[in-house]
Amino acid sequence: MDRDEGLTALDNIVTQFNTYEDFLDSQITTVDLYYLEDEGLARQLVELGYRGTGEVVKREDFEARKAAIEIARLAERTQKKTLTSAGKDLQDNFLKALAVREEDNRNGKVSLNQQESDAVHTLKKQLATVIFIRDRNSHGQEVSGYIDYAHRLKIEDFEVYFSEKRRLLPKPTDMSFYNWNSHIAVWNSTPNYQVIADNPEGLLFKYKRDRKILNVDPKASPGDNSTRTPIQTELYIQAVIFDHISRRKT
Repeated sequence: MDRDEGLTALDNIVTQFNTYEDFLDSQITTVDLYYLEDEGLARQLVELGYRGTGEVVKREDFEARKAAIEIARLAERTQKKTLTSAGKDLQDNFLKALAVREEDNRNGKVSLNQQESDAVHTLKKQLATVIFIRDRNSHGQEVSGYIDYAHRLKIEDFEVYFSEKRRLLPKPTDMSFYNWNSHIAVWNSTPNYQVIADNPEGLLFKYKRDRKILNVDPKASPGDNSTRTPIQTELYIQAVIFDHISRRKT
């Protein structure tokens, strides 16, 4: 049995039984109790692997996995309450596209449906979205850049964007930023992506979790496990969303 199958079997046991003692009791037969005449001794023998009708599970593994599942459950419930796009009547395609990706980029899971992309259909993998925006800033200057969506979600409140009080625009602190009037160009690696700016064929981003390359050149393939989705929007001159799915085991 490989690691994934082992975790699946353990998860099934942990979710089926409230306590480790309940699991041990499920492994004890009436014949065991007849000959041993001691429930405590029967439990010890099951725990040591000398008795039992199923999988041998250590107490520390059971309790650690039980705690991990509970933490994940509480985190998911809290996450759903803190989605800044929740409850918003979004009209523009760009904001709708960000909304369906918000939860996945916040918690690292993938739950997008088939309509969003075949590449991310019900996959239990990690999603890392990159947003390209080209538009004019408050000074009327044309700017463009690539935004690490997950990173910006962690350091910034997107309530103002989903409520349309402000427009999301690239900043000099993002993965890339270019001011077409002043010709200022800036690149920054993020906790999720390494910027490769010296590539002769154009800007590349390497996802740090699986080391796959995301190619943002519209004339090239975006790369393994990545998709490029142009967004028809009234908010920007141009908007493109890149979705990268990390398939590396954790």
